[in-house]
Amino acid sequence: MTGHRSNKFSTSALAGNSANDDNANSVNHAADHGSVKTYLVGFVLSVVLTAIPFWMVMEGDFSKVTTLWSIVVFALVQIWVHLKYFLHLNFVTEDGRASTISFLFSALIIFMVVGLSIWIIYESNAMMMY
Repeated sequence: MTGHRSNKFSTSALAGNSANDDNANSVNHAADHGSVKTYLVGFVLSVVLTAIPFWMVMEGDFSKVTTLWSIVVFALVQIWVHLKYFLHLNFVTEDGRASTISFLFSALIIFMVVGLSIWIIYESNAMMMY
């Protein structure tokens, strides 16, 4: 072809066919995902953090306030366990910080949309009753 300009990048560089790129990608891929050990730790913590409040409710020896606060605390700890061990959110690496901040921003937007929608519906209902 006359007048055809070649690209700066070769197709093999774009495809990532070198052995070093493959090794780096597999290491990064393994670092992004947890090992069997971390999944088992997360699973055991989740089971324990579920079993303790369940036992407290079924036992019935604790006051309602103590039981309620225990359930809330164990639920918050379990949320943290799920985020750390299953979603692999962390602040250690730059990618981890970015994904954690993106997750928190998404959670904030969802909370605002749902919360404000409920508020609007409630206020609309209250205004119709008067």
